[in-house]
Amino acid sequence: MRIADIDHEIDIARAEGPLKDIVIQPCPALLSDLRVAVHRDDPEPAAIAQIAARDVAMAAALIKVANSPFYARSRQAGTVADAVALLGMSQTISILTGFLLRQSIPAKSPLLQHFWETSTRRAYAMGYIAKQMYGVNADLAHTCGLFCNVGIPVMLQGIAGYAATLTRALSQSEQACTDIENASHRTDHAVVGAIVAKTWRLPPHVAHAVRLHHDFTVLRDEHVPAEVRTLVAMSLVADHLVALHEGAAQSPEWGAHGAACLAFLHISALEIEHWLDALYAQFLEPAGF
Repeated sequence: MRIADIDHEIDIARAEGPLKDIVIQPCPALLSDLRVAVHRDDPEPAAIAQIAARDVAMAAALIKVANSPFYARSRQAGTVADAVALLGMSQTISILTGFLLRQSIPAKSPLLQHFWETSTRRAYAMGYIAKQMYGVNADLAHTCGLFCNVGIPVMLQGIAGYAATLTRALSQSEQACTDIENASHRTDHAVVGAIVAKTWRLPPHVAHAVRLHHDFTVLRDEHVPAEVRTLVAMSLVADHLVALHEGAAQSPEWGAHGAACLAFLHISALEIEHWLDALYAQFLEPAGF
């Protein structure tokens, strides 16, 4: 599999077939402005704070996260500028990306009761794993974790009958979720999530990893960049950490591919135990909004 083939598949899926009329919300202007500000040669925390303060709800969410027990700061953040200073620009952008993603896709369904909490925990886990590894960008990993399953609420909003399909996928453990989705709708949440990632102009490695995050054959495919394969392997390890925290049953994917992902990342089962302990406090307050 080559990256050009993945891009072509995503573009064709968007232009034709069951997804041609689905609504994909554009990247919020606030997030675009934040990215421009943070990627300047000498980014200014004050500029980040000024952009974040333009949305009252977003500003309040950022301050709430900065003052959460997880960070255990000696002083409280009273303003957006305080929150940015306490959290740092990288963490601020990660938190605000999650907030804006959630606000942009307000699908209402009992099936999504814990969706955003789980997605945020996955993002935190992927960011944490990245920091334990050499040469892996933690911000990129965090963003990938946020967007891995974003296709699910988009499909709930835009595809008739998908709620029944998702209910069926969640109730059985033998067939892969993406197989069930494709059988009913000729597409799946990994494809839709990749379309969202491309629409939001996320880094290509993120869009490609979102597309492939249920295809573990790519771990052995050297045509796929190592960075993408690393994100795919990390996504399953992160999902396993979240499942352990939430008391969920072990997923069939972990049983089938967990060992391969650990081997690819050179991670031991003992490290998984340590990481779960390290992430416990952050998992308790996954979103803050």
